[in-house]
Amino acid sequence: MNIRINSLRDRFLIAILLWVALGIGAIWVSSVRLFSLHVEAQYHEELEVHVKELAGLTVLDEKGSPQLTRPLSDPRYAVPLSGFYWQVTRPGFGTLKSPSMTRGALDYDIAHSPNVLHYVANGPTGQTIVYGLVRPTTTGAPTHFVIATDKRHLERIISAFTRELTVWLALLALALIASGFAIITFGLRPFGRLASGIRALRAGKASMIDGSYPDEIQEVVTDLNAYASRNTAIVERGRVQAGNLAHSLRTPLAVVTDEAERMVETGTAGDQAQIFLDQTQAMQRQIDYHLARTRSGGSRQAIGAHTSLSDILPPLLSAMTRIYPAKSFRATEAIATAKNIACDPEDLSEILSNLLDNAGKWAAKKITIRFYEASKASIIEIEDDGDGVGPDVLDQIFEIGVSQCDRAGGSGLGLQYPATLPAIMVGISQLRMHQMAA
Repeated sequence: MNIRINSLRDRFLIAILLWVALGIGAIWVSSVRLFSLHVEAQYHEELEVHVKELAGLTVLDEKGSPQLTRPLSDPRYAVPLSGFYWQVTRPGFGTLKSPSMTRGALDYDIAHSPNVLHYVANGPTGQTIVYGLVRPTTTGAPTHFVIATDKRHLERIISAFTRELTVWLALLALALIASGFAIITFGLRPFGRLASGIRALRAGKASMIDGSYPDEIQEVVTDLNAYASRNTAIVERGRVQAGNLAHSLRTPLAVVTDEAERMVETGTAGDQAQIFLDQTQAMQRQIDYHLARTRSGGSRQAIGAHTSLSDILPPLLSAMTRIYPAKSFRATEAIATAKNIACDPEDLSEILSNLLDNAGKWAAKKITIRFYEASKASIIEIEDDGDGVGPDVLDQIFEIGVSQCDRAGGSGLGLQYPATLPAIMVGISQLRMHQMAA
């Protein structure tokens, strides 16, 4: 199963959790092992000293039976069933036991060498660690010295240490995770500010990303601000050029309009003169609009502009109904309740005008306009009942100057976004088109 983690914060947290788990786990294992070895070595050293002390305190009486000159220095050997025992055995001459061994006995055969040996064997109260040595005598049987301690004492010490170590290491792990989370939160805070700045830029609440950022992302912020400035400058320059073009066409169009009005007044061309006049007046309105737009600075907020679809679409549908009276243009009810779309109103008007005109050319009878929200996108869908576009030309018809068919006329620019549409807006307001290429 392929799990993708897209959040930097989550990636850092997972890395910290893994690192803390591995580090704390390694410390726990190594500490318990080292402590166990140290305690075991201490116990073995202590038992070896005691068995040698036992051998030094033991003497043989006149009958050859072992006797102690004094008790062992460790008082635990005097407490009944304390888990600390000693035993001196001389076969044939008797056995001497510690006061703690009120029942049972130790296997004296463990002590079979002059050197101190140790084993794990059963004792009066369970498994014991046993040390023993044998001391030969000039006559008769040798003397066996055995001393033992219950393993439970050693295990109890190790268990207590392990419990305390686990608690402290768990607290250390929590502290490391908390500090790691705090470091990540502090370290990623500039990215949160950057995201807020981009959202403000996209929403039209700011024209630049303000504030100072760490060196690692300051260059990105600088480039984004430069891109926003360039984009605004390109849009402004394009609109100024459109205004200049409109201004250059205004005078000859005024002459044509005058001629159309004269033809209407004299009745020279009948209905055709009225159509001619209506179209020249429509062209004049467009020229006046671009000139006014240029004078006012156009839509200066190239990035982050918003518009209402319910304000833009009705005039366009009214115009298309007059241009294509035999076609039915119908908008769904969602259009009236559509939220603001992240696009300049004039840019959106130009886009929809292109698409609706294209649908009017190729539709058999019906054109449907729908609107809906999908994820973070506002989708406008224009669908006609024409022949449709073949899958082999889908990628071509969006190229500038390409047209699938010249039967209905067109320049091959009908499905292109206007040059004034900011590229950053394309990912926010999508247009889905099911129609023939212009």
